[in-house]
Parts: sequence; structure tokens; C-alpha cells
Amino acid sequence: MIKLENVSKVYPDGTEAVNSVNLEIKEGELCVLLGPSGCGKTTTMKMINRLIPITEGKIYIDGTDNQELDENELRRDIGYAIQEIGLFPHMTVAENIATVPKLKGWSKSEARNRADELLELMGMDPSEHLDKYPVELSGGQRQRVGVARSLGANPPIMLMDEPFGAIDPITRDNLQDEFLKIQEEIQKTIVFVTHDINEAIKMGTKIALLKVGELVQYSSPAELLARPKNQFVRDFVGTDRTLKSMRLMRAKDAMKPSPKTVRLDSEVSVIQKKMKENEVDYLIVTDGSNRFRGWIRAQDLEGDVGSVDEVLSKDVGSVSRETALSDALSVMLEEDVANIPVLGKDNKLEGILTFNDLQEVIGETYTEEGGGRQVGS
Repeated sequence: MIKLENVSKVYPDGTEAVNSVNLEIKEGELCVLLGPSGCGKTTTMKMINRLIPITEGKIYIDGTDNQELDENELRRDIGYAIQEIGLFPHMTVAENIATVPKLKGWSKSEARNRADELLELMGMDPSEHLDKYPVELSGGQRQRVGVARSLGANPPIMLMDEPFGAIDPITRDNLQDEFLKIQEEIQKTIVFVTHDINEAIKMGTKIALLKVGELVQYSSPAELLARPKNQFVRDFVGTDRTLKSMRLMRAKDAMKPSPKTVRLDSEVSVIQKKMKENEVDYLIVTDGSNRFRGWIRAQDLEGDVGSVDEVLSKDVGSVSRETALSDALSVMLEEDVANIPVLGKDNKLEGILTFNDLQEVIGETYTEEGGGRQVGS
């Protein structure tokens, strides 16, 4: 949907901000422009909607040279969200969101309904927030409204310039998660600028890493981590790139799908026998519908035990198939355990993830030269 061919930007004083960048962003992809300050990522993004004119090269939107499109219509058809948010302080939330729809000739009721719909999408109650002014909102709420405004006229393309950069880390992480869920639903083509490698890995379908105006590597986050092109990429990604890659891999990639289990209604002697046969000192306990009920340890069965339910360890951590391995590791460390169950809908047991499984994945992924297996494969 967006294609850059030999795109360059040279300012009148001779400063070369962007040098012959070539990349293609497919429909529905979230492309992150990543790099240190002054590398040309924001300039590259702003040339897409002609906020900054191109010196050389071509940018195509759905196959049409953006220079041939009406400048105002081009910008109205591209959503734009920035770090400073830029809400109009004298306008209500509804009026801010309706800015572009009104410019495109939408009726007042259509624009109001769109604002209502977008606030719902952003997890904000329209009845509570539509008629408030920006000053009455928290920083995270203003950021949500800023993103909603960029979606106002339902544009196929969005440009996002460090949209979550000016808020606290916890709110930022939550907004990233919420936006990724929204993107799964709306499937916009997005160009997202950041200097934060962790944000890029989390958000991007593709990452374009720039250095002093030149495109150094353009690949998926997994490829960037597993196969950095050169020393600059390795340094920028960081020496902990294997740990970063764990954010891309899921519990389903490393779990054992058929763990040893016992039924909740099993006799104590039966459980002890099964532990001995399997040479383990714990087992997962499930009910007749394969729902996870807890753990039972050999030491819990010593003495006079009437039933499994009496000594079952129920208050334990768990993960889902889609939980990132980095988050699964955090659960293990917080719970001080080496094994956690992988649960599906209605607490159905789907597998078990062990610390040894994580170690094995790390060993398979990392090589000193920057190679390794394809992360997430």
C-alpha cells in the first residue's frame, strides 16, 4: 500500500536527512521506523503525507504517486497521531475526534456517532467523556483521544510519531497492549516512529532501522533479533537480544502439550504410585473435564490425608498459549516455581511450561554471530 523508491531529503543548507530509502509497506502491516535521534525516521514519515517535501525519489500510495494527489485530501485520508497529542483545548473530546470527519463533509450526527464508536474502541465510556475538555482528562486518556482522532474518518493509513512517548511507563505499556488489540480488529496500514527498541519489537510487523538517513535493515522483529545485519544493528538491538526475542515467542512454542496428570477424585495411593512410576515429586491435578485444579506434591501426601482436595495447591500462577515467554518467565520468578500450567478457555489444561523449556529455547535462538533459529517458528 505504501512504497518508497529512492527517497531522499536534503535541506537548503546541505543537510542530508534521508538518503535513498527504499521500502514497501503492505496493507495491514505496522511498520516501525526505528533509530537514534537524527536518523531521519520522522522526516521519512512526514514525506508520506507531504508535511515535508521530497527532494528526490517517489512515494506511492496504493500505486499512485503522492505528488499527484491533492495535498489536503491526502492528509485527510491519512490518520496522524503525535507524541504531544495536539488536542484542541477549546474543543470537547467529541469535537476533537470529529475534526477530520467534518472537513470531509460528514453531518454533525455522523461525526458524533463516529466519536462515540471510537471512544468505545479506546475503552472510554462515551457518556462520561464525549463532552469533556482535554484539560479534564488524564495523560493516558488524552493519548487515547489523540489516537481516536487520528481514526476519525476511518483512514486506511495511519502515521504515528512516538504516540506513547510522553506518558509514564505503566500507562504506556497498557496503551501499547490496547492498541495492538485494536489493530487486530481494524487492520490499518501504519507507519510508527520510535527510538525505543523494546517498543519496536512489541508493536511492529516490520522494523526499518535507520542510521544517519540510510536504511540499514528492514525485516520482521524476529529476523532483526536473530540475524542482525551488521555491528550497528547488533549494538542498537543490544546484547540482551535473546531476552528480547522471548517477547516474540509464545508459551505454545515451548510448552509440553501432554503433561502427566491425575484426576481430582483419585485415591492418594494411586497418586503416590504414579509419582513413583514417573520419577516425579509433583503432578498436575485436573477434573473430569480436564480443567486445571491445582498441583499435588509428594510431601503433601505424607501422613493421614483424607482426599487430594484437602492438600491441593490451588493458588498458583498460570499462563495461556499466547503468553509471551518473557512474561511466562516473570510468572515463574514471582511464584518461585520452575513449572507453570498452560491453560485455555474455561481453565482447560493445554500443556506445561518448565524453566528447562525456556533454557532450551534460549539456547536454540542465540548464537554469538547473530544467527540462530527463526524466532517464533
